[in-house]
Amino acid sequence: MLSRLALKVLALLCLTAACMPLSAEAHESRPAYLQIRETDPGRYDVLWRTPVNSGMPLPVVLQLPEAVRDTVDPITQRLNDSTIERRRIELPEGDLAGQRIDFMGLQATITDVLVRVSWLDGRQATEIVKPARPWIELSDRQTTWQVARTYMTLGIEHILMGFDHLLFVVGLMIIVRSTRSLIKTITAFTVAHSITLAIATLGYASVPADPLNAAIALSILFLGVEVVRLWRGQTSFTLRHSWIVAFAFGLLHGFGFASGLTTVGLPSSDIPLALLAFNIGVEIGQLAFVLIILLLCRALPILQFNVPRWASYAPGYLVGSLGAFWTIERTLMMF
Repeated sequence: MLSRLALKVLALLCLTAACMPLSAEAHESRPAYLQIRETDPGRYDVLWRTPVNSGMPLPVVLQLPEAVRDTVDPITQRLNDSTIERRRIELPEGDLAGQRIDFMGLQATITDVLVRVSWLDGRQATEIVKPARPWIELSDRQTTWQVARTYMTLGIEHILMGFDHLLFVVGLMIIVRSTRSLIKTITAFTVAHSITLAIATLGYASVPADPLNAAIALSILFLGVEVVRLWRGQTSFTLRHSWIVAFAFGLLHGFGFASGLTTVGLPSSDIPLALLAFNIGVEIGQLAFVLIILLLCRALPILQFNVPRWASYAPGYLVGSLGAFWTIERTLMMF
């Protein structure tokens, strides 16, 4: 059974989350995507895709090497969730390998850029550009492990920046009453979101972003109600069979996780490796989050860290309150 101290630890984490920005887009970290494909010697097709958050495009400008020139005028396409720019360029002398590409303005965001380059002779490069280092020198010497590590890193960051997904996990940890039940519930959630992550990434099914975001927020609000019911000594199907509810909502959250891959529009050749590595990254991030909470629960008695008694009630109310806030905000955004 989770102790009152565990609830206090969760309270601290929830209070920290409450101090973070509560925008409707705070639940997901969608990367920008740059794809460069060599079509003829020295000629390349460029696809530059940037996410749109709250109706505003990402304020990042792609800056290619000075020697590069456009062969036709760039074409820009604006979608609901992203902006796509297509270009055809040429590099009369030399190769893009070893060249530097800058992303002006990326340092002022929290968005990563997934870069994928392919050459006519079969060479490929896949890397992530961080805001702390908003540029890249293209390398054409990568192993399969290095590519997989790139997608795995993307998965870890996606879950750790997904505040609503983590808050849902917090809600699950509160309503379960034993370690065995916790393992069973988290496993069910993991299996479920892995299924829909694969389905969405492979293109077999999709859910519109706005209704999906609202539904994910509603799942958090649902758990907030169940926490209050638990504190009142009541029972329900959710409290008796938390793993079933975790599995059902996990199917929903899986579509949210998939946005980290589907919004970048990966080429079909990259999908199997990207899907496996990204999913592993998501699971690593999720398990790390759960383990940190459990370790804190064990460490605080040793450190004799006292948390006010009232704080033990904060997690349930914060889960419900933030769930309600996000549900209302995201529902309004649909209209």
